[in-house]
Amino acid sequence: MNPSVLLERPASGIALLKLNRPEARNALTLAAVRELRAQLQALEQDRDCRVLLLAGQGRGFCAGLDLKTSVFGAEAARNATEAMALQELFAGTVAQLRRLPQPIVAAVQGAAVGAGFGLALAADVRIAAASANFLVGAVKIGLSAGECGISYHLPRLIGAGRAFEIMLSGRAVAAEEALSIGLVSRCVAEDALLDSALQTALAIAANSPYSVKHTKQLMWRNLDAPSLEAALELENHVQTVAMLSGDFKEGAQAFAEKRPPQFKGI
Repeated sequence: MNPSVLLERPASGIALLKLNRPEARNALTLAAVRELRAQLQALEQDRDCRVLLLAGQGRGFCAGLDLKTSVFGAEAARNATEAMALQELFAGTVAQLRRLPQPIVAAVQGAAVGAGFGLALAADVRIAAASANFLVGAVKIGLSAGECGISYHLPRLIGAGRAFEIMLSGRAVAAEEALSIGLVSRCVAEDALLDSALQTALAIAANSPYSVKHTKQLMWRNLDAPSLEAALELENHVQTVAMLSGDFKEGAQAFAEKRPPQFKGI
């Protein structure tokens, strides 16, 4: 059987995780989610991985939960306990993405529905093909639109007013609108999607490991900072440690000498 998740190394320091069920628009079975989580766990400890690309094989990014297997098939929950376990497995994947020390760049084409929308939102950067469609599907079938971190991430990215309207109506957000409201950073032609995402990943990986890791952590923490003072305190701590690093000395010297820095992660 083909793996549900492919791991590729398109460039030094860059890992590409690609959902690999194109015949089902990469809809997630329990087995696929477990494969994805195992790959993420391994990458979390992989010092050679500086940035993670997240993509889908074929015409769609991820169509969310595979209803055929997980609702109507052999994987269907038989009681409330099993239903909660299913929900925690999917939701835990979003938390795992957020814990990853490496920045995540999601390359989204076609459908990003439900849990697939949640995966895209958990990335740090989203780049969309012109075919991208972001959709909260659950509200259309009698479930809450709040799943897989969508109710947390979406209002923080595009504002509560827009998030309410999209989540309550369940309407699709196409690539052009996604760009205009800040849901994605860039919208590109279909055949340029992975290359564009890779160029973004390489630009991130060119910076010092400390700078990248702690900028990601600081950004997410300060989105929930209780006050400006708390945010400043965290920034001061991170910046003071950075100023004592070898990479800062190298970066400053390279700037003065007008040459590219050679960061070593020290």
